[in-house]
Amino acid sequence: MALSIKEMREKIDSGSVSSEELFTESVNLAKKYQDKYNPFVTIIDKYEIDKSSDSNLSGIPYALKDNISTKGILTTASSNILKNYVPVYDATIYKKLKEAGAVLMGKTVLDELAMGGTGTTGHTGVVKNPWNSERLIGGSSAGSAASVALGIVPFAIGSDTGDSIRKPAAYGGVVGFKPTYGRISRYGLFAFASSLDHLGVFARNTYDVAMVMNVIKGHDERDMTSLPDDDKNYLDTIDNEVAGKKLFYIKEILDNSDNDKELAKVIDNFSMVIKKCESLGIEVCEESIDKDLLLALYPTYMSISCAEVTSNDANLTGIHFGVRGEGNTPEEIIKDARTKGFSELIKRRFVLGSYILQKENQEKLFLNACRIRRMVVDKINDLFKKYDGLIMPAASGIAPKFGEGTDKLSDKYLMLDNHLVIGNFGGFPSITIPSGFVDDMPLGINITGRVCEDDVVLNMAYKLENTMDYVNQVAKDGEIDV
Repeated sequence: MALSIKEMREKIDSGSVSSEELFTESVNLAKKYQDKYNPFVTIIDKYEIDKSSDSNLSGIPYALKDNISTKGILTTASSNILKNYVPVYDATIYKKLKEAGAVLMGKTVLDELAMGGTGTTGHTGVVKNPWNSERLIGGSSAGSAASVALGIVPFAIGSDTGDSIRKPAAYGGVVGFKPTYGRISRYGLFAFASSLDHLGVFARNTYDVAMVMNVIKGHDERDMTSLPDDDKNYLDTIDNEVAGKKLFYIKEILDNSDNDKELAKVIDNFSMVIKKCESLGIEVCEESIDKDLLLALYPTYMSISCAEVTSNDANLTGIHFGVRGEGNTPEEIIKDARTKGFSELIKRRFVLGSYILQKENQEKLFLNACRIRRMVVDKINDLFKKYDGLIMPAASGIAPKFGEGTDKLSDKYLMLDNHLVIGNFGGFPSITIPSGFVDDMPLGINITGRVCEDDVVLNMAYKLENTMDYVNQVAKDGEIDV
């Protein structure tokens, strides 16, 4: 039986189970499910713990996305160019977890260099959805989501640049939280798009997310974008009353004028969630946003992220670290390493980013994208003057099957499957929680709140999830185990 952090804490403290026994069980489960679902790049057999901490996470096993630096432990970012890279330093988030006594049991698969939303592009293979192995789990934090959904670990760390924690959480039937930008230090996270990147948490309930956040948040002098600690204990306020809170949803994104049957089921589920909110005393209202602005979300994200990653990953040359290329000159070595080391998807994004950053294109493409981003953030902040948060379905449907065609230029895809990027544009705290099932596959609901009101978002999510029956659910071989 998969346990939550809180349950593990109680059992360790009572002496009914040891931390090492929990670690061994996690490792054994990882090995059991690895061939079928492929969550891990590295499974760590050696039990290592800092016993000096008495934090809530002391002795708790967890998994870490493989784009987070771990000294002496293989860290590949699921890319061939880094398939043999072993860092010489620890990321701040990993250091904090170690000092809190949490026990790392594995590094998880991601879409290569965190660029992707499918979980299918990692160099070690495809990550499959634990609810149905014929479907994807989403990405880029695919392995972290799957490891929690399978009950291998009670929590895992991921990164989120557009929706890379919150969308896989929805597809995997777990909780995924991206805090305010800067709330968690990004030192040691392999940068994708620095102005959009966030670190965050997967768990099977919001209470556990708050427990982890209490440990990993805070200022870091190594990350100039990190915020001063808010000095809040998120557990102190997580069960506060939410009556009187106000949420809004965006009318245009939920338009189903084309009578899409799967979207209709999503909207039905959303209507149920609104009724749950109202039962808690939360008022939910409809608001309109210019459809042209909403349709610009995806191209704006692509323009900014591709430009930033082209710059950030310019250091992957095969000379200083990573797989070394062949050649007689530095230029030949770099060309060979990057040609062999990156997949076609990554190469296309680098080409696109380089084009966007060319002097003659910067004004029209990159700077215009930045202006649209500002327009989106200003609009949401204006609405946040009236509301405590935005509530929306986390996706337009259940996890797609592998090879299932998607019309990526449809209005539905461009808006409902990309609205989570609003949280990255503005650095807003944003959480996805399970909200039901369609065709035996999980759905998720998302709440996004004001900057620096992480505690408020966690509080609303906690109260809402406890009106439903999906807390601590575990997926095993397509069977629901609550």
